[in-house]
Amino acid sequence: MHQFKAEQFFPIDKKRAWDFFSSPKNLSKITPPEMDFKILSPLNGEEIFEGMKIDYTVKPLFGISVRWQTEICKVKNQKYFTDSQLKGPYKVWEHTHTFTEVTGGVNMQDVINYQLPFGFIGNVAHSLFVRKKIENIFSYRKQILEKIFISNGDSNN
Repeated sequence: MHQFKAEQFFPIDKKRAWDFFSSPKNLSKITPPEMDFKILSPLNGEEIFEGMKIDYTVKPLFGISVRWQTEICKVKNQKYFTDSQLKGPYKVWEHTHTFTEVTGGVNMQDVINYQLPFGFIGNVAHSLFVRKKIENIFSYRKQILEKIFISNGDSNN
């Protein structure tokens, strides 16, 4: 099992951060454009809830489109939520988003526990390019979130 962690500070209140990140429609705003992320599930602007399933397509590697389904399996309002892959490119994917109030704003931490399929071959793929791809996605996400929450302070972009 592999783990990836990322952390970012936002000079906003926890409710505003929660409102942005708990709305699945905002995922496309923070996903690199070359991944061609598209939500297939009708969302109707709703906030996440335990048991919510979200279907989408994404091109994680080499421009190959993959259908992915995640389920929101844990939610504690304005504290954390966890999504887990039901169908997709990983053998295991569990992503927890945690929000902590700190002086001057909120700190968000992402922890992803994941495992690739295909045993040894999956581990080689992880070493060669999967880990780097995840790092690049979160680097892009960090830049976009800084523009949204720090540069202009408007989460409705």
